Amino acid sequence: MYRGKRISVVIPCHNEEAGIRAVLEQMPPLVDEVVVVDNASTDGTAAVARALGARVVFEPRKGYGRAYKTGFAAARGDIIVTMDGDGTYPPDSIPLLLHVMAEERIDFMTASRWRSRSGKNKSAIRLLGNAILSGATMLLFFRYIWDSQSGMWVFRREKLPLFQPRSDTMALSEEIKILAFTAPELRCLEMPIYYGERIGQSKLNIWRDGFYNLWFLVKMRLTLGRRRRAARVMALPRLEPDDAGRDAHVG
Repeated sequence: MYRGKRISVVIPCHNEEAGIRAVLEQMPPLVDEVVVVDNASTDGTAAVARALGARVVFEPRKGYGRAYKTGFAAARGDIIVTMDGDGTYPPDSIPLLLHVMAEERIDFMTASRWRSRSGKNKSAIRLLGNAILSGATMLLFFRYIWDSQSGMWVFRREKLPLFQPRSDTMALSEEIKILAFTAPELRCLEMPIYYGERIGQSKLNIWRDGFYNLWFLVKMRLTLGRRRRAARVMALPRLEPDDAGRDAHVG
């Protein structure tokens, strides 16, 4: 718990037996619950997570975004923190992120991968792909987001309906940031963090996922206005028949 708020960490996993062990062993004490979404794993991911105290939720439909949406629905905390189960995002950065969120009254925060703790750089193709996608995000949505593909976010669960993502794929990472940063009701911030080396085999298909995410950005630009209007309509309070009758007789 942090400043009276329960903290949930949501981690999607597909065959991350080695990585999830390292992540959970570093989890800070202020985290109240860890929800590991077992996304159709065929190894011991779920068993390792349970043994280390995580609550495991099974999601048979494969997909990074699908796993996250299942995890969001299962989380019980007031504040949700996300990270991957491969060791790339440092659990020990959670207290600092929560401190900044509380002090600055932030609703949604994304952590940009600024520098590797080991000093080892990412591959050139990954750096180029991230730069292209982040640049496209800025050009299409007029929001400065340095690392549009980061998978570590911190947000207030009560605000989730204002930026509810739909994607079942890797594109959810950029979608959730765009929806949050373009929502006028939300205070958003991007904060740099160190990142670690991946444990285990990467599930990312650089070319396929990269081109799909770029196409997703274009498609989202064309539909964002309609999504915003629909979300506002659904958020309007609805009068029950008795309330409507009472209001009609006021005056």
